[in-house]
Amino acid sequence: MKMTGAKMVTESLKNEGVEVVFGYPGGAIMNVYDEIYKQTHFEHILTRHEQAAIHAAEGYAKATGKVGVSIVTSGPGFTNAVTGLADAYMDSIPLVVITGQVPTTIIGTDGFQEIDAVGISRPCTKHNYLVNKLEDLPRIIKEAFHIASTGRPGPVHVDIPKDITAEVGDYIYPEEVNLPTYKPTVNYNKKQLKRAMQAIAKAKKPLLYIGGGAILSNCAYEIRELAEKLNIPAVETLMARGVMGHTNPLLLGMLGMHGEYAANMAAHETDLLISLGARFDDRVTGRLDEFAKKAKVIHIDIDPASIAKLVHTNFPIVGDLKVTIQGMIDSIGEFEFNDYSNWVALLRDYRVQHPLAFIDSDIKIKPQWPIVRVGELVGDNAIISTDVGQHQMWSAQFYPFSYPRQWNTSGGLGTMGFGLPGAMGVAKARPDKVSINFTGDGSILMNIQELMTCVEQKLPVINIILNNNYLGMVRQWQTMFYENRLSQTDLSAQPDFVKLVEAFGGIGYRVTTKKEFDDALKDAMEKKIVAMIEVIVDRNEEVLPMVPNGHALNEMMLLGDNNE
Repeated sequence: MKMTGAKMVTESLKNEGVEVVFGYPGGAIMNVYDEIYKQTHFEHILTRHEQAAIHAAEGYAKATGKVGVSIVTSGPGFTNAVTGLADAYMDSIPLVVITGQVPTTIIGTDGFQEIDAVGISRPCTKHNYLVNKLEDLPRIIKEAFHIASTGRPGPVHVDIPKDITAEVGDYIYPEEVNLPTYKPTVNYNKKQLKRAMQAIAKAKKPLLYIGGGAILSNCAYEIRELAEKLNIPAVETLMARGVMGHTNPLLLGMLGMHGEYAANMAAHETDLLISLGARFDDRVTGRLDEFAKKAKVIHIDIDPASIAKLVHTNFPIVGDLKVTIQGMIDSIGEFEFNDYSNWVALLRDYRVQHPLAFIDSDIKIKPQWPIVRVGELVGDNAIISTDVGQHQMWSAQFYPFSYPRQWNTSGGLGTMGFGLPGAMGVAKARPDKVSINFTGDGSILMNIQELMTCVEQKLPVINIILNNNYLGMVRQWQTMFYENRLSQTDLSAQPDFVKLVEAFGGIGYRVTTKKEFDDALKDAMEKKIVAMIEVIVDRNEEVLPMVPNGHALNEMMLLGDNNE
């Protein structure tokens, strides 16, 4: 079948089963947008900024497990999208991002809206392509979806010159992908698995250290089964919230810089750390030479480059986490395991001694309280997105996550401005759930224009602004480590958030009491339009526990310490 390159793009997306595309048109991608206008196979959502298009695709991908798709134009359209690409790359989110490029005859001449997109995207994508020949286009898109979604997932960038999208040729969409140098290892090595299981059987204080790979490989329930059958306690990273479920007695909570006391002490005292799809990020490990110092390490990951990258690994296993965990479960009967009851009891005592808590108030709303309250009122019916800062850490600490893909945040890159467009992607992907974005008065302004997208597309995102008139996390560090020199973190100059959201066509609430919050949340859920609930919270509340930079996990600042 003969067709233009632009039509090949839309036909390829149809062949991949794409249902939703987030994007923003412009000159170099205009031929593709003309074909988008003509087709009926997928829905296109016009964001108001290219960065938001990528974040929305990330939210969609995180909520569904499918590949998120964005289309933007060349030059500033692409450079606006780079932050989103970097965010997806750091968190291993499967995306295909298609960008327009100036015609091939102009590439390298500093033409209008020309930028070296593939050069810029190389360090922040899993793979990228510049399409030089029309006949390569269907194959490249097929490969892009394959690479994005297999192995360790990630964003793939496809840059298409405008003349290629106008050219006419034969459209043959390949049925298979042939990439000789790209063969992710799915099946584990049986000898390595046996050695790891023997180590678990001999251990006295084993600990499951669960990372975001558990979400990406869809193996939360297998991990729960493994933990329960062997009675092994577990800790979750920021990206793994929801894997174990908040009611699971073996879950010790989140570990790391703002992790729970019991979780951090478990990592400090364990004699066998079982890493499941985690990458030993510095915000998790604290001082690296002290992290799990008493432990041997089992490291399971589909990405061989991640294994032993930061810590010595005694038992490396390369393979898909879901397949590997199932193999571990299937082999349990071959080994005699120690009784870990005393170890579990010790860690439960730690939770009792130093529970995750905050000092509530009836005079001021403490910023943790709205998060707890949403958990009580909405619970499993909500999918929680956040921006980045104090509110993000409080959400990770205090929301009762019950299932995987209930949590949508920017982990590795820490992108302020992620929350609203990310929650928009969630709202599109999961209309059966309440899409809630916990945000700060700093973060919300970074992609505020997406309120218009929510209104136009009828995406009822509920944005809960924990307003402390500060760039809160930076202010906390300035207070603790810079002798309270609050350099450029006072955000007292702010818009009227209620009028702002109303100007876009949404609904707004400003609340100063707990009853007002309950009433606002109930009303926002009933109205089913984009909403902002501005909660005036205690300005000086800190995120605790906290492991100061350069300290070990057992050197925590706790609630009630003089350091508070």
